[in-house]
Amino acid sequence: MLVAFSVSPTGGDGADGSVHDAVAAAVRVVRDSGLPNRTDAMFTTLEGEWDEVFAVVKQATLAVQAFGPRVSLVLKADLRPGRSGELTGKVERLEAALGTSRSHG
Repeated sequence: MLVAFSVSPTGGDGADGSVHDAVAAAVRVVRDSGLPNRTDAMFTTLEGEWDEVFAVVKQATLAVQAFGPRVSLVLKADLRPGRSGELTGKVERLEAALGTSRSHG
């Protein structure tokens, strides 16, 4: 299973609206989990089994909760039983398809 999530504090007092310290705390939890993961500008994606992935999301959310009175959590999941390596596999298949379509166009 892949889970992409974004977690950040809301209602904080920071003048510039930056949440990078809180996000860093969440990403640290993810990286320390040992699960395959990738972070980009908008989401962090984890790969693993249901219980282990959601345990990490919960811990990351709790880490962010220390930075503000409210927390916003957005999740998107791809449930594909029997598959692993999809964190990179999906992108590799997409890139291959793009390479194939370029040769036809």
